Amino acid sequence: MTAPSYRSGQGFDPAQEDPSQTSVGELIGEISDDLSKLFRQEVELAKAEVRQEAQKAGKAAGMLGGAGFAGYLTVLFLSFALAWGLGNVMDYGWAALIVAVLWGIVAAVLFVSGKKKIKDVDPMPRRTVETLKEDAQWLKNPTG
Repeated sequence: MTAPSYRSGQGFDPAQEDPSQTSVGELIGEISDDLSKLFRQEVELAKAEVRQEAQKAGKAAGMLGGAGFAGYLTVLFLSFALAWGLGNVMDYGWAALIVAVLWGIVAAVLFVSGKKKIKDVDPMPRRTVETLKEDAQWLKNPTG
């Protein structure tokens, strides 16, 4: 039996050859290719996990930014309400006070929502860490 020819991208096919005829060099080459492929897949998984967590962080930051803007408007309208209310206790001052209170409620809701969302952000790519642990365990004991 002649040694099989390996082309790039082809793996071991037990139906085509007798494993006892495979050279050590070919086996090491296949293992090296498989490990390289596994490493690339692990890197892609880590990228996907980090990208997903960054999106969560971006949404939470947007809500916190909205809360900051709403807080700014609260101070602005409260200042107008206080000035108008003290200057002449009329409809304009009370109207501005109502608007300021509404903005305060919006700020509180956005802040609480953003705070909850930021707790869900996990910068650690946990699935990748787990699969890397499994890979390391397999490398230590490939037969078991």
